[in-house]
Amino acid sequence: MAEPTERRNFYGRVHGKTLRASQKDYLENDLESLRLPGVTVEDNPDRTPLDIATLFPTPRPLWVEVGFGGGEHLVHMAALYPQVGIIGCEPFVNGIAMLLGKIRTAGVTNLWVHPGDVRDLFDVLPTACVDKVFLNYPDPWPKARHHRRRFVTPGYLALLARVMKPGAEFRVATDIEDYVRQTLEEVPVAGFDLIRQTGEGEAWDDWISTRYEQKALREGRAPHYLTFLRKG
Repeated sequence: MAEPTERRNFYGRVHGKTLRASQKDYLENDLESLRLPGVTVEDNPDRTPLDIATLFPTPRPLWVEVGFGGGEHLVHMAALYPQVGIIGCEPFVNGIAMLLGKIRTAGVTNLWVHPGDVRDLFDVLPTACVDKVFLNYPDPWPKARHHRRRFVTPGYLALLARVMKPGAEFRVATDIEDYVRQTLEEVPVAGFDLIRQTGEGEAWDDWISTRYEQKALREGRAPHYLTFLRKG
């Protein structure tokens, strides 16, 4: 049994613009069947680890996307790699609704959604069970006093390192120079090796540009793509 989860502060947005009727439909009719059970404290107060073998019809590599935004990348990867199982985490209701619409259109069936804090998922994942993690255009928290809220900080990274297999891949995409700096400082210390760092036009071969990346390019900010491997 996992240790009881301490109450955590959560600083990101949960609600945004008023949802369209179609988005309300997605949330009302599609979310519950895609919501990963046993993740929240309410569903799993004892924080019993999930049985990964039961999440998908057949054994397969497990990937996680932290903060999937509008869901473009998550659905793209699910469609491109149907032999993989993917869990997408996102607390922002508008982003969840956009993802559900894309899932309905694409018809992908190899993913689960956790509509909440990724730390709750990390709490209940077994040790060394995840093969790949994506962190695409995370909230930059640009003010210096808010840098401790970034994902690439010791609290988040310790949880991440625990659930990733030795040799598992951690990808980070960001357009914020200071986020790159902090990523390069903090991630290796948490138990990862940097194996690749590239810039605009040099993303991963299976990358799909998201709306956040397109916004960054329009506003003159260059993307950075960093790849780490979990140390053995």
